Amino acid sequence: MKNKKAIFLDRDGVINKLVMTNGKGRAPYTLEDFDLFPGVEEACRKLKDSNFLTIVVTNQPDVARGWVERASVELINNKIRELLPIDDIKICFHTNIDNCLCRKPAPGMLLEAALDWEINLKESFMIGDRYGDIAAGVSAGCRTILVGPGDTQGSYPDPTYKVSSLIEAVLVILSLT
Repeated sequence: MKNKKAIFLDRDGVINKLVMTNGKGRAPYTLEDFDLFPGVEEACRKLKDSNFLTIVVTNQPDVARGWVERASVELINNKIRELLPIDDIKICFHTNIDNCLCRKPAPGMLLEAALDWEINLKESFMIGDRYGDIAAGVSAGCRTILVGPGDTQGSYPDPTYKVSSLIEAVLVILSLT
């Protein structure tokens, strides 16, 4: 019986700040680049106290591109595990051309976590800063929350809610449960 509820969190742009390079945001490549947004620790603790599983689902295509080592991504993920009450981290290292089932906007990481943790996806939320995150959540059957303005929407679905920060997203979730 799938009776657990989860919050799926995108990593870069939701949990931690993006690193700006030539006017474009990217994932941090080193621990020195890694910086949590204000309120993230409090937000994750509120979710844990409310009996939500918290699972990070993150695309990390820069590994496949050769721009960062997989070990560096793992160091940052280990730091997240150290700082936050996170139950699991699912990672896709593919690029768009790989056409894998795990890379958001595909729902593969969420579906895998649902199997691993016996999660009821209809009672769960996907929180992301890009419309591809929202599409993954919608495809998996979750309610969705977009943090910030998002990127170009294109043909992606609208989020269930729009907020400016993770702590605001958590307050929305807690008001509904």
